[in-house]
Amino acid sequence: MSQTNKEQHHPEFTGIRALLWPIHNFELKKFIPLALIMFCLLFNYTVLRDTKDTLVVNNIGAHAIPYLKGIAVTIAAIAFVIIYSKLTNILSRSKLFYSIVTFFLAYFALFGFVLFPNIDAMQPSKAVLDAYHANYPSLSGIIDMLGCWVYSSFYVMSEIWGSAMIALVFWQFANHVVRFRESKRFYGLFAVIGNVALILSGSAIKYCSTEITHLVPAGTDPWLYSIYLLMAFVIAMGVAAMYLYRFLDQKVLTDKRYFDPEEQAPAKKKKSKPGLSESFKIILQSPELLYIAILIMAYGVSINLAEVQWKHQLKIYCGGNKPMYNSFMGSYSQITGIFTILFGLFVGTNIIRKFSWFTAAVITPAVILIGGGCFFIFTFSAELLTPLIAAFNAAPVAFATFLGAGIIIISKGVKYTLFDPTKEMAYIPLDEELKTKGKAAVDVIGGRMGKAAGGWVQMALLAIFATKDVVVIAPYAFVTFAIVCVLWVFSVKNLSIKVGNALKNKDSKQKTA
Repeated sequence: MSQTNKEQHHPEFTGIRALLWPIHNFELKKFIPLALIMFCLLFNYTVLRDTKDTLVVNNIGAHAIPYLKGIAVTIAAIAFVIIYSKLTNILSRSKLFYSIVTFFLAYFALFGFVLFPNIDAMQPSKAVLDAYHANYPSLSGIIDMLGCWVYSSFYVMSEIWGSAMIALVFWQFANHVVRFRESKRFYGLFAVIGNVALILSGSAIKYCSTEITHLVPAGTDPWLYSIYLLMAFVIAMGVAAMYLYRFLDQKVLTDKRYFDPEEQAPAKKKKSKPGLSESFKIILQSPELLYIAILIMAYGVSINLAEVQWKHQLKIYCGGNKPMYNSFMGSYSQITGIFTILFGLFVGTNIIRKFSWFTAAVITPAVILIGGGCFFIFTFSAELLTPLIAAFNAAPVAFATFLGAGIIIISKGVKYTLFDPTKEMAYIPLDEELKTKGKAAVDVIGGRMGKAAGGWVQMALLAIFATKDVVVIAPYAFVTFAIVCVLWVFSVKNLSIKVGNALKNKDSKQKTA
């Protein structure tokens, strides 16, 4: 019996199961390994993301983040895409997966067990860096980024893990082996499982950062053992992901009930992804694509500007205590995962279903503008608000830290549940060429530029004011933040009109056909 016929004998899901678990029992052999691969990759992503911030902010300073994102990560991401594209023509899909995961795991093992324990011998001393700072004050960020190369390399590799292993490698594999009719049920649950990974990895971070202190031999640095354990977790999860991939490749995908190569679309002449200049031309020729690109870039710039200020406040709040900082980031990841799941299930999906596209799409910039605006204003006017804060028995730094954390958690949850779906919905009424070439162009411009542009703005401000203190540039960063968010709102409004007109034209063509 063919898979299609078999599925026809299975009734549609009803009630609670239709909402929470729309997976047939015979599909579990395929769904569970795929879901666990995503869990392993996202578990590592959260551990690496939180740990890289702890190491860079506390050992270099929050001022280094714009330089790392704007220069190092951008260059590394472009290099990775070029290398990955070449390897796809040389290696099979499975060998490519094993090779990339092994490469990353080898680096994280090297960092955790060789580079970090010998950090003082690996990097220039503080006195050497201070001498360079004195001679070249406007280049402080670049000096710190290059001088503290071990921390910088860890930051870059951790960032690339997220974009490479999840956005590229996993989703390419999933899109290859998951049938379209399965994707409607599988992919929603992948998102839920991804947020469960955030919650559990947050618990692991907290345990490794603070709870193992009493297990560490006397006279040794507990933070060193925290890094040992965190990197061991990363390696274990990476190995588990490779094992699960191998199980799928050899035990599941060889069964035509789960994967039939003949069902794949016939091979067509491969179209190269548009380059940077071609992407600009495609976007500028379509108002819809231009507005979508602005949405993506605006989110990247605004959240980057707010996060750098918040991470600096968190550093002050923790007083340079790295385990405390990392434990806080673990709690942050846990709460982000919980909030995203609850908001998505009970609020986000209902907003998308019951309200207009504009209403659903404008909530994200509105939340970030209002919440981020409150945080920025408090950051550079804390002295004026100190008497008010004192009435609540709270210190200004503590208030700023928890205010920033709350705003960013809500912003991330709203982004995952409202921004991402509405952005994809905006492509639906477009013609086929804009859906394919246009989306690829927006990915090139919006994806790369959005992540880097916020860093470039802050790099320029830090260089102009010849400072390493991000609070000094906070008022100017806020002005940029506000302008970007307002532009974002106007783009949502204009895009909603364009999308509405496109839908009307599409409907009229279908009626006259």
